[in-house]
Amino acid sequence: MTLDPGTVEPSFHEHVFLGADHAQSERKTWAVIWLCAAMMCIEIVGGLLFGSIALVADGLHMSTHAGALLLAALAYTYARRHAANANFTFGTGKFGDLAGFTSAIVLAMIAILIGYESVTRILAPIQIHFAEAIPIACVGLAVNITSAWLLSGGGHHHGHDHGGEHGHDEAHSIATPSGDLILEVFEESVPPRFRLRAAVGPLPAAETTLITTVRPDGTQQVFTLAVHGDFLESQAVIPEPHAFTVQIKIGADSYTTVFEEHGHGHGATGRDNNMRAAVIHVMADAAVSVLVIVGLLLARAFGWLWMDPLAGIIGACVIASWSYGLIRDTGAILLDRIPDSRLARDLRTTIESDGSTLADLHLWRLGPGHLGAIVSVCPKDGRSADYYRAKLARFPALSHVTIEIQKS
Repeated sequence: MTLDPGTVEPSFHEHVFLGADHAQSERKTWAVIWLCAAMMCIEIVGGLLFGSIALVADGLHMSTHAGALLLAALAYTYARRHAANANFTFGTGKFGDLAGFTSAIVLAMIAILIGYESVTRILAPIQIHFAEAIPIACVGLAVNITSAWLLSGGGHHHGHDHGGEHGHDEAHSIATPSGDLILEVFEESVPPRFRLRAAVGPLPAAETTLITTVRPDGTQQVFTLAVHGDFLESQAVIPEPHAFTVQIKIGADSYTTVFEEHGHGHGATGRDNNMRAAVIHVMADAAVSVLVIVGLLLARAFGWLWMDPLAGIIGACVIASWSYGLIRDTGAILLDRIPDSRLARDLRTTIESDGSTLADLHLWRLGPGHLGAIVSVCPKDGRSADYYRAKLARFPALSHVTIEIQKS
């Protein structure tokens, strides 16, 4: 096979692949840093003035918290300032993932240190000054809750992904003389097929029902149906994309409806791991503060001094779990792992829907909400790179696409 050099996409266009909320996230992170810095100064100065070493210690702890957030803020600022720098071949969108990976390592170290200190205190208990420790823990919790509220405004969170949702009109109601029917494209963990149900009235006979799809280019495909329980299902799989006019023939009657592809929502593709890392830092501190307060209250009420270090061990396990998830996700992005296997399958289906062959595919994340793709195609009937680029235009997450046409 030989490569047609005239079909490779030019490299002199803009490569800015920052997240849609980049500027807002940068401002929020700096605001939280100033909040933490102010609280740090108040605690350290207050502790020195009133002779409270616990207050000074909590202020120094707040400084490490501010330092972790500073890493996220600097990543936002650097990525924005150098977004158009041609020396970064694929832009600066991954700076957030690099900062997130680094923050995850720091979180893991913090979890180890908290766990070590907690075990040490179980083996060798120390006297706890409840009158100072409990109010300080409550103040720290209040600051962490405020920080989390500031950072998470706008929908950012550290929770788990729920996977991408394949976008199309899920169900279409069709009114017939015998009652309403519901037509949908069903593809939950199975290849996509038409399903026809009766909303009101009887289900039509499979042998007298046909579905025909008419695509924008005029291509038609006929689907026969078979009975599956309380619905009819097409025997053939529906090829991508799912954008077509559907003609349903039931006996002598015909009905028409339109399915429109609305794109693919891929949660992992658009997630801002830099903001996620910042929120995890704050939530980790908040979780530890809650556990510490509970442990201190129980220790004071019942004399269970071991409750305080036990709370520390539980907090260390929680932080370690969050750290592992962040390391796993950001590490995969930094190593250019395919960010969405389903999207990769959809790209292949789209390219090969006209008889062409996808010889090679590279798909990776450039930044929050931005994917890069290199597509090598053995075309049918001498089709051009522009033809395949137009076919892939329905995937909004593809921000940088290179098409290679291979000739025999």
